[in-house]
Amino acid sequence: MKRLLATAATAMILGTAVYADGHTAAFSNMTFDEAVNLNASELIGMRVYATEADINNETTIAADGETEWDDIGEINEIILTRDGTVQSVIVGVGGFIGVGERDVAVDMSQIRFVSEEGDSDDFFLVINASAAGVEEAPEYVYEREAAMEEVDTETAMETDTEADAPMETAADRPMLTPPAVERDGYQTATIEDLTTEDLTGARVYGPGDEDVGDIGELLLTDDGQLDRAVIDVGGFLGIGERHVAVTFDELQIVRSEDGGDVRVYIDSSQEALEQQPEYEG
Repeated sequence: MKRLLATAATAMILGTAVYADGHTAAFSNMTFDEAVNLNASELIGMRVYATEADINNETTIAADGETEWDDIGEINEIILTRDGTVQSVIVGVGGFIGVGERDVAVDMSQIRFVSEEGDSDDFFLVINASAAGVEEAPEYVYEREAAMEEVDTETAMETDTEADAPMETAADRPMLTPPAVERDGYQTATIEDLTTEDLTGARVYGPGDEDVGDIGELLLTDDGQLDRAVIDVGGFLGIGERHVAVTFDELQIVRSEDGGDVRVYIDSSQEALEQQPEYEG
């Protein structure tokens, strides 16, 4: 019996080795080299610039040289072919804090990596194009997403009760007056100065700097204009939260001088907000 078990164990070991030899070809012992490698995640959210000047990957610019280019938008998505080649990047251009923005596809081969003089580790993404050319670029539409939107529209039309339900408006509750808060190191900001990323998730405070919630969602009008902010109030880890929609006329927004922190103020306590009509979008 011992001989049989030993033989079986030997066979398992040999079999495992053969299995490993035949199933590891997909993996590589890769070492990341900053000189040639780049994580795709680093590209998402990067700004893309346009210039009519001749540029290539060896081009360098002086400090703040990017101010001479047109900042056309940021990368929202990266499109690959089935063989793993990066074909295009999808850039959100135009619009106002993401409202009215449209996506355009930029061929990856047309993007140049331009470094700042004396700082080869940092780079800018630049294409050779004019501002007029950017405006005339065809819009990129994700076909699967467009099909889903069409289905949603058909479903909404079939649901007469939901379609006819009146939308909640600011008139459903008393309007609040925005507080006049002054905070060292912060300046009052307008929504024109901010992006949706700045506002979504921003903490909301009462006039005495007490934390009353955070902005969980931004609402748009039918014509795509920024309308209201939904404040998530109370609860614990998202459980039991109350959602209250307020207009931007009721808020004071301040931003730190270095631009790194956005704070939203409302003339209300957490308890008072929890008594407001709940937004059920």
